[in-house]
Amino acid sequence: MHSQEQAKKILLDNNRGGYTIPSPRLYPFQWSWDSGFIALGLSHFDEEKAFSEIRNMFKGQWSNGMLPHMNFHHIDPAYFPGPELWSSNECKWAPKDLPTSGITQPPVYGFVLAMMADKFWGVNHSFDVLVNEMYPKILESHRYLYDFRDPYNEGIVYIHHNWESADNSPVWDDSLARINLTEARDISSLRRDLEVADASQRPTNDNYNRYIHLVDLFRKYQYDDKAIFENCPFLIQDMLFNSMLVRSNEGLIQLASLLGKDDRIIKEWNERSVTSINKKCWNDKDKFYYDFDLRSNELIRIKVSGGLMPLFAGICTTAQAKDLKDSMMKSFRAGGYTLCASCATDEPRFEPLKYWRGPIWINMNWMLYHGLKRYGFTEEATLVRKETIDLIEKNGFYEYFDPRPTTSQNEKHLGGNSFSWTAALYLDFVHNL
Repeated sequence: MHSQEQAKKILLDNNRGGYTIPSPRLYPFQWSWDSGFIALGLSHFDEEKAFSEIRNMFKGQWSNGMLPHMNFHHIDPAYFPGPELWSSNECKWAPKDLPTSGITQPPVYGFVLAMMADKFWGVNHSFDVLVNEMYPKILESHRYLYDFRDPYNEGIVYIHHNWESADNSPVWDDSLARINLTEARDISSLRRDLEVADASQRPTNDNYNRYIHLVDLFRKYQYDDKAIFENCPFLIQDMLFNSMLVRSNEGLIQLASLLGKDDRIIKEWNERSVTSINKKCWNDKDKFYYDFDLRSNELIRIKVSGGLMPLFAGICTTAQAKDLKDSMMKSFRAGGYTLCASCATDEPRFEPLKYWRGPIWINMNWMLYHGLKRYGFTEEATLVRKETIDLIEKNGFYEYFDPRPTTSQNEKHLGGNSFSWTAALYLDFVHNL
């Protein structure tokens, strides 16, 4: 089967009647940033499914504006952690008719809808209706972040769980290590991911116990962000999350213009974010953007692909953009590696097979491609796009990929198969030559 047809088939097979799961065996629910990328891919061949994808995600939005990272539209006892862990029904802000998780994920819908608008606005009535309906909801999800996740009014929001960003990144190691495992319950026997994925490619049981301990903490404080901020050991101003927020703010400004809405508050948020990120998270010695740990009050000086994402958001100056491009070519490509590893290959904590600690993720490459193009690095952008497409066409639609030069000893494909955002963003790559 031709790769484009295979990609479409994966998206249709993974559709569950209005929303799309990331992978049939490994991830049976609806995830927030997955669905944003999935909608973009669906828009190339089934607009109504694309629009339905977004609507179904926002069915889970909380009354305080938070868009949860998971919607449990159905029950699947084979998956852990499911709705019973989160108990969102105990929270006054959560919807009563749909179980959700109690954390969020990087904001994608501002830029996803803005990209769709270039194609559909004014020519597809259903899309125009969707934008009118979704614009205030996306705006409220951004307002939540600035109101509840930016305690110092810097314009840089924090995450309080690693699942809100690049999951198992080495950037989180020291922050997670603060969690006393004697206070955490052992949930290793409840894990289901190890039944369908190689344990060497997944987070350890110790890490999982820490992840669940954080969720237990959130439930203890009934998902009150003020109490969580005061008591949570894990508070990170993450470059991936904040870059995607800035890019989604840009998208909202574009949508506000189409709708004739007042965009002053969004522009104010964005200007503050860009200024503060450059002041606080750019390290001029290393010529790189780093996450900031609010608990230890310091930059986390580990180079991961999230530190390249200010290219996607337009946060950096022309000079900074060149430094990031040079860093990508030097630290993320050394030794003939395929672009772009999720952790710099010269970092001591780089692990080429381990979830978010080195493998290539297609959504990161897609954002990197757009970022490099934005700053005029056409050659490098073309290289990222070509290597991404080649990787998928040679190895299949997997969750993530080994970045090392191919040898007889290593397989490039890792994690779940028939992975939806890999299929979706592959389609977007080939449709936008």
